[in-house]
Amino acid sequence: MDFYSAYAQGFARIAAVTLPVHLADPVANAAAVIEQARACHDDSVAVAVYPELCLTGYSVDDLFLQDTLLATVEEALAEIVEASADLMTMLVIGAPVVHGNRVFNAAVVVHRGSILGVAPKSYLPNYREFYERRWFAPGDDRELEWITVAGQDVRFGPDLIFRCLDVPGLDLHVEVCEDMWVPVPPSAEAALAGATVLANLSGSPITIARAEDRRLLVRSASARCAAAYVYAAAGQGESTTDLSWDGQTMVYECGSLLGESERFPDGPRRTVVDVDLDLVRQERMRQVTFDDNRRTHHERVNRFRTVEWELEPPTGDIGLLRKVDRFPFVPDDAERLALDCYEAYNIQVTGLEQRLNAIGSPKAVIGVSGGLDSTHALIVACKAMDRLGRPRSDVLAFTMPGFATGETTKSYATRLSQALGVTFEELDIRPAAEQMLTDLGHPYGRGEKVYDVTFENVQAGLRYDYLFRLANQRGGIVVGTGDLSELALGWCTYGVGDQMSHYTVNAGVPKTLVQHLIRWVISHGEFDEAVGQLLGEILELEITPELIPVEEGKKPQATQDTVGPYNLQDFTLALVVRHGFRPRKIAFLAWHAWKDLESGEWPPGFPEDARVAYSLEEVRTWLVVFVKRFFANQFKRSALPNGPKVSPSGTMSPRGDWRMPSDAKGTAWLAEIDRDVPSA
Repeated sequence: MDFYSAYAQGFARIAAVTLPVHLADPVANAAAVIEQARACHDDSVAVAVYPELCLTGYSVDDLFLQDTLLATVEEALAEIVEASADLMTMLVIGAPVVHGNRVFNAAVVVHRGSILGVAPKSYLPNYREFYERRWFAPGDDRELEWITVAGQDVRFGPDLIFRCLDVPGLDLHVEVCEDMWVPVPPSAEAALAGATVLANLSGSPITIARAEDRRLLVRSASARCAAAYVYAAAGQGESTTDLSWDGQTMVYECGSLLGESERFPDGPRRTVVDVDLDLVRQERMRQVTFDDNRRTHHERVNRFRTVEWELEPPTGDIGLLRKVDRFPFVPDDAERLALDCYEAYNIQVTGLEQRLNAIGSPKAVIGVSGGLDSTHALIVACKAMDRLGRPRSDVLAFTMPGFATGETTKSYATRLSQALGVTFEELDIRPAAEQMLTDLGHPYGRGEKVYDVTFENVQAGLRYDYLFRLANQRGGIVVGTGDLSELALGWCTYGVGDQMSHYTVNAGVPKTLVQHLIRWVISHGEFDEAVGQLLGEILELEITPELIPVEEGKKPQATQDTVGPYNLQDFTLALVVRHGFRPRKIAFLAWHAWKDLESGEWPPGFPEDARVAYSLEEVRTWLVVFVKRFFANQFKRSALPNGPKVSPSGTMSPRGDWRMPSDAKGTAWLAEIDRDVPSA
């Protein structure tokens, strides 16, 4: 398996091209098309999409019915076909073509010296500044037809899907400009028929706000159709007699922008991106209503014809031309991150608020350690009480020092609880833990320094044993503090431990998002300045369970030394649960996201001294840990208490997004890592 190849990892490189047009001069335009085609070939592009009628210009009006122009178009197409013989890239070119008694506004699909098919524009605008029916015939009814173009007999119609045989999942459909603007565009039916990449060749003169309308339609189409949508509009050189042109190009994938070019450019522009064909396929498999919709429209969908072709994609490392977020759960954009934090925080608050209301307004019992998770659960509980009009004293916070509890974290738990005005108590679990270890015959009960999993779980279990009994005693429910990342990795104590609670507010929040939620709470002024100051200090702490005493000369216990960096494990979690990606692809993406400290974006507010890079060897090592822990700990997730889903990437709840047998094995996943992921 060619690990470093984007094509081998399920991607296809796609280009949306705009270029200056020479009005009514197909020969000059063909030369410009060929020049860009060669550049696309050099960039390892699979498909290049050009603007509508780019061989003539969109704005030549009555010249579309001139024999001289139409004959020269044929010559220009023949020249492009000949030039394409030694090019890898499929070219999708706008041109007027004659068929029967009419001229059609069409997309001509060219690859390696052949015309693969011609897709006519289905819907012709004839309103306001548009007058296309004067020259062109609509192509919506031209199914199952053939046409002769540039001396080749090829399929003709809006019913063509161009299926690449050696790049699985690359199935292209082409529509032209106005086709996108109608209620049921041809591309929607094509997507139901299997097209994964939807191309739009556009003329589209520019007026105020039209670019945003186009962007809205392209994004919407890519989201609704679970597809990549490629858009290329006409620009420089078109007639400005009555209109102007901006040359907008963009590519969206399943609702997300992959790339766009500057508008009103001087000269040609190409938006070149790598489309994730695996993601498209996975989205469609997961959204079962997509195929239900196909069944509803099966009569139309079944009419599509498939045109097969072979790309012969390059091998080896050609890079990856798409943004890969280091933190799938944390946006890099400040405005988007603030909105995500607002929504996540309020999902948690209102979720707890509803649960408290529904079961008779009990108190909220929380174990607080001074760490990030319990800190965030505590402020969520306080805000829920504020919204309910109840005193914060109805939040009962307990700090329960064990054998390794540090004075720093204990101090933060105490000071924060006091600053928030909750009911706070300290309950020392060490005497009970010592008694239990002695009763178990554990070496620690005989004075030996044996710090095994039993030693750790006795402490973790006792804390929640006390919390549940305290809730019984004081009319409360235990509010869980464990997060999504811990549940995925099984980093929690099963049963009477931090795996269990009456309601768990952090179950849908990954570890990498928690710090940003707390930062948002501080910056948004959810609590007073003193609380905000304490929260800021807590953000700086090392993540540790504080279950093993620190021995002289040894590093204190650190969670990430055992389960791996949450940076990488949350990255893997999102791609496993949300997209079902193969381990080799996850490793490939993680390597591209994390291999260079300086490249790419970091979330707003992410500390400079916390920014790290990971080698491919580290990515591989921790991916193995993730797979082993993920499969081994499903039994903990199968018995999760209630808690709200927060991220669209999913939850670990067996009643929500994730169901798997507790006795499943990760053998196949580990074998793929061993076989397909190099260590360096």
